[in-house]
Amino acid sequence: MKTYQVVGIGNAIVDVISQSDDSFLDRMGIQKGIMQLVEQERGELLYDAMQNRRQAPGGSVANTLAGLGNLGLKTAFIGRVHDDALGRFYADEMAKGGTDFVNDPVAGGELPTSRSMIFVSPDGERSMNTYLGISAELGPDDVPADVAGNAAILFLEGYLYDKPKGKEAFEAAAAACRKGGGKAGIALSDPFCVDRHRADFRRLVTSLDYVIGNEHEWKSLYETDDLGAALEQASAESGLIVCTRSGHDVVLVEGDQTVSVPVDAVVPVDATGAGDQFAAGFLYGLATGQSLEVSGRMGCVAAAEVIGHFGARPEADMQALFKQAGLI
Repeated sequence: MKTYQVVGIGNAIVDVISQSDDSFLDRMGIQKGIMQLVEQERGELLYDAMQNRRQAPGGSVANTLAGLGNLGLKTAFIGRVHDDALGRFYADEMAKGGTDFVNDPVAGGELPTSRSMIFVSPDGERSMNTYLGISAELGPDDVPADVAGNAAILFLEGYLYDKPKGKEAFEAAAAACRKGGGKAGIALSDPFCVDRHRADFRRLVTSLDYVIGNEHEWKSLYETDDLGAALEQASAESGLIVCTRSGHDVVLVEGDQTVSVPVDAVVPVDATGAGDQFAAGFLYGLATGQSLEVSGRMGCVAAAEVIGHFGARPEADMQALFKQAGLI
């Protein structure tokens, strides 16, 4: 038996959320609907401009782990925070959510805890402005081999490839997991991240057990506008691939098996976390031995729940929603 059903490794980021309209975004020079990295000075400017701020522990993989904790799985998170107010808040909130935060907050570090200023538009689009701070310093020394090596499933965040030490941490965790007999996989994170690290991600598709991405990320990875061609190439190179398409069927391919899972149209209140919670539902299915179709449907139910309210983490009892959908 493994100590953890799912272990995640990624950026430990405090999400700071407020509502805004398009004119505010234009005035502040914020590009709508994407994630942009910002320096500390820009981050402080945007933070001060936010109205009615709410904060929560975030980061893509950490949000997925929160969803898995909601579903009752034993989880752990490998990440880096400063021993400051935000860092202690982050570690405490992860623990309250049932996820072991295995790295102590760093005392005396020069960089503060990371934070992402998220501006939610009336149409539910989120515009993320992320100051990476100390989480970008995550390195192989932060990866406890006894944690990664005792994971049944390891979930990796593509954003880690933005820094060399993050890449090394990522690869150390994947090696420990697979050596211990677990499955390691990655979320491609966003098309711009894929653009920056295409060669590395192309190699990872062939070496990991599963890869999750949306249609834009898959097309970027293979430098084509033809999604079918991109998925055909990916499926020839990887054990299991998952492609989400906002508002359209999810495609899952494993070997000769291709499954298309329909998506119910939902008007989003806040699209923050849709991909993260899809991953949570899908990984729950994978961890509990469900079929591709059921795992994909679980992902869709989890994504639909989170876009129905503000914030990137589930508020409903996901087990109850799965039962209601006839999935468990």
